[in-house]
Amino acid sequence: MSQNFPLPQGHAAEGEPLRIAILAHLHHPISSPFLGGLEMHTSLMADEFASRGHDVTLFGKAGSESRGRVVDVLGRSFEFQRGLAPEQMRRQQQTLDDALGRAVAAVRTGDFDIVVNNSLSLLPYLELADLPLLTILHTPPLPWIIDAVEDGRAPLSPLHRFVSVSARNATGWSAHLPNLQVIHNGIRLADWPAGTPRRPGTAVWAGRVTPEKGLHIAIDAARMAGMELHFAGPVSDEKYFERSVAPHLGRGVHHVGHLDHRNLAGFLGSGEVFIASPVWSEPFGLTALEAMACGTPVAALPLGAMPEIIDADGGRLAEGLGPDALAAAITEARRLDRDGVRRSAARFSAAAMVGAYEDQIRSLLDPDGLPSQPPMPDAALIP
Repeated sequence: MSQNFPLPQGHAAEGEPLRIAILAHLHHPISSPFLGGLEMHTSLMADEFASRGHDVTLFGKAGSESRGRVVDVLGRSFEFQRGLAPEQMRRQQQTLDDALGRAVAAVRTGDFDIVVNNSLSLLPYLELADLPLLTILHTPPLPWIIDAVEDGRAPLSPLHRFVSVSARNATGWSAHLPNLQVIHNGIRLADWPAGTPRRPGTAVWAGRVTPEKGLHIAIDAARMAGMELHFAGPVSDEKYFERSVAPHLGRGVHHVGHLDHRNLAGFLGSGEVFIASPVWSEPFGLTALEAMACGTPVAALPLGAMPEIIDADGGRLAEGLGPDALAAAITEARRLDRDGVRRSAARFSAAAMVGAYEDQIRSLLDPDGLPSQPPMPDAALIP
């Protein structure tokens, strides 16, 4: 279902700077050390837009940082928690909804050319139907959005455009959203320098320590491959950590903590191989790409977007889902040429990613000025 909304008047002319509002996911501040790939992507995107001369306003949790303007809509004292009782969960979600509601209200009075939605919330679909909106889909289909679209509570606006961060992630959304495009995530290669001395016999892993990231499989696979495993990242699931990770610490397994970007780059570059061990359909997998940029080859379970990121120069995909198959991929990947690995990562640049976003925005603001890209699966695949 859709409704007819007039195109906005007075938007930026072709080639002129855009007035861009970015709605962040509000669980965590948009600042380093990032709590996840979504926060890192939001920061990179905002900074890249600002560096191109656009007027950027980021609506986020207090403590967020950006080259653009930052508007706090949620206080520092809020801490997102998992595993709460139902009533506590309801109150927590209401706090998040109220904060995003403040951002939406500010957007409506802010005279923006475009709103970029990184929020994972239904609210922008409902409250910004008459404004140009680019939604970037970082997750598999979210039931609160799909259900509202399907039952007509959130009729899709012709002023809204949707892009997925990978072709694999697009498959679940494409039945529900029109003309879904694919624009791969990107990185600034300069942020991930090569040349860190390697630690012989050491594999590295980075990410949130949660069951779906599969650290327990990476531990077993590294051991089978005869390597130590050093891992970095926040412990986001204490029960999982205590049950499946902590018993292995000190026996060839070491947690180096939650690192900021500068220290994370050195850490990723120190490994002979990076292990990516998702046990779910990972929508993208930025840490694998960041490791490749540092020259560290990747051994990965073949789930989610891993086959889109990892080519023969950048790493090896396991031929199965168990630790034995991953161990075999580790053994092969660690032999790869590090210069070739870094060149493989260069296929995914922040400049190409944001340039593709700009093309989508310009064509949305002026449909006769730039042709829309064809729908999935023939969408432009960035690199």
